[in-house]
Amino acid sequence: MSFFSRFKPAAKILLRGELKKKTRNPIPAITQEEVAEARIFFPRDKFFIFGHARSGTTLLTRLARLHPEVHCNYQAHFFTRQPLLKSLVNTPEAEEWLTRKSNRWNQGRDLSPLVLRAAADFIMERDAVRTGKMIVGDKSPSSTIHGQAVRDMHAVYPDAKLINIVRDGRDVLVSERFRNFVEESKFLTAEDQRIISALQVDTAPFTDGSHSIFTETFMRRAAQGWVKNLQETKSEARRLFGEQYFDLRYEDLLRDPFKEMSRFWKFLGVQTIDPALAQTLRAEMSSNPDEEWQSKRNEGIASFLPKGQAGNWSRLFSAKDKAIFKEIAGEMLLQWEYEKNGNW
Repeated sequence: MSFFSRFKPAAKILLRGELKKKTRNPIPAITQEEVAEARIFFPRDKFFIFGHARSGTTLLTRLARLHPEVHCNYQAHFFTRQPLLKSLVNTPEAEEWLTRKSNRWNQGRDLSPLVLRAAADFIMERDAVRTGKMIVGDKSPSSTIHGQAVRDMHAVYPDAKLINIVRDGRDVLVSERFRNFVEESKFLTAEDQRIISALQVDTAPFTDGSHSIFTETFMRRAAQGWVKNLQETKSEARRLFGEQYFDLRYEDLLRDPFKEMSRFWKFLGVQTIDPALAQTLRAEMSSNPDEEWQSKRNEGIASFLPKGQAGNWSRLFSAKDKAIFKEIAGEMLLQWEYEKNGNW
């Protein structure tokens, strides 16, 4: 190397300051040794509830924490919505700081995974300490990041348990549509607004198949998102978490809450399940805070759709809606046993 080729970068540093790295290397996954170290300071068992939005994640959270050993809160979106937990260290500057050779705390390794783990552990255990419970989890719907959410979770919490709640995609679309209507989402189009106006005048045409609450664009986008979410979440969860992965259907939870929640709690590792919890679960399910909130926002439209029920889609899907959904998601309905064949 010539003198001038060595002098050029040195001159740039003198004139402009130290050269900055434009991208950071991938954040390393936490090691088993680091997990063991973290659990010395944050000993509570952790779990995370995923699921497509409008699939019952909130109901499952409310029921989960009725058990005297389990606490659950929402929604931190550590791994499921941008900017994500990893944004805390996902810059070249953070990498340089946490890997710096003069930083003797890092023992020659990137401290990033420990920073992420400590931040999430403290947030959850801080809440759990107040309840005196030793199993703590977060529920955050995973509607947009899908399989990547599972991979990001595993990189920080390979020892945690992952629960995925699934709901009939047709009811998911109906619920999502009405939530957007009630909240008057900023993403509503002019065509969406015309549908809302028609609903406010007369709801009958929307229950006899002559009118649809959906646009074709919404139907296709939402159905594709539901399919992708179920495919990627289950595939990656089974691959990475194995027996630490558990899924359940929202409809089964409605049908027999004590049976489903007993399965859920046993999966989390509780010591006992009091039969008296059956009555407590039923009492909790008799209320619907989401329905009450939506009624306050837009009672006229909110009252048209009974919240939380299974099968709302059957009176609201037009023939065209059924055809589009069947084309995109019919196979997924069969996989999750929502239909026995394509004749629905």
